[in-house]
Amino acid sequence: MTTDEHAERFTLLRPLLFTIAYEILGSATESDDVLQDSYLRWAQVDLASVRDTRSYLARLVTRQALNAVRASARRREDYIGPWLPEPLLVEDTDAAADLVLAESVSMAMLVLLETLSPDERAVFVLREVFGFDYDEIAAAVGKSIMTVRQVAHRARSHVDARRKRFEPVDTAEITQITQQFMTAATTGDVQGLLSLLAPDATWTADSGGKVTAARRPVVGAEKVAAALANIFHTRRRTSDTRIETVTFNNTPAMVAYNGDHLEGVFLIEILDGKITNIYAIRNPDKLATVAVPRQISR
Repeated sequence: MTTDEHAERFTLLRPLLFTIAYEILGSATESDDVLQDSYLRWAQVDLASVRDTRSYLARLVTRQALNAVRASARRREDYIGPWLPEPLLVEDTDAAADLVLAESVSMAMLVLLETLSPDERAVFVLREVFGFDYDEIAAAVGKSIMTVRQVAHRARSHVDARRKRFEPVDTAEITQITQQFMTAATTGDVQGLLSLLAPDATWTADSGGKVTAARRPVVGAEKVAAALANIFHTRRRTSDTRIETVTFNNTPAMVAYNGDHLEGVFLIEILDGKITNIYAIRNPDKLATVAVPRQISR
């Protein structure tokens, strides 16, 4: 078998492999590293010994992703302020039509997956999102099939108890709410913000201590509205700030620039027509490749 065939098989499955890594890691840049390392290992494999390329590569990428999670555990512990997943600019807009895939890469689901252990997260993702058999998952995470079944049940129960309803959404409604939110925030319209926010709305900012941001989540519509009006309206008056609407993680999001400098990506979570969560990713490290479109698949 030639190296060309290795590359062809890997390239065909790359969107799937990237999605697996991203959902386990919550980081697009770390997922790129995992895929690069996985390909180097794949290039040494005798293809005659591979019965199922999809299963083999998923197993390889899962192992490398789990290694990356363990390697970054200390960095996560020492992280300053809340840790949020990297925003994902999805290249294929058709991905939004796949409800399971769309939910799996939503910021809300990724934040929820962060509450699982690495093994629980990998098992949940492989089983619930990608539909791998228990024996395939067992080989990927290095545990017995019986243990994997138990882990899958525990992870599913944990997610089901905490996930909010995920139903087909009206993209036009989300876009409209996002635009209303952007207008109210940038003009300092506190009442306008309050009309859009759920009573227990939460603002979570990820800065890694590298830029100014709240070190703890801000909870409650009035506190969030006041914080937003102060952040967006004040900054717009005192700097060359512009805000654009872009789709990240399959939902409309706001991107803030100061001149040509990207300052942050702001994703909003909407339930029953009200904004329940606002996620602000401002750590420059997490914004370095945020403009690179990614293909996802399952």
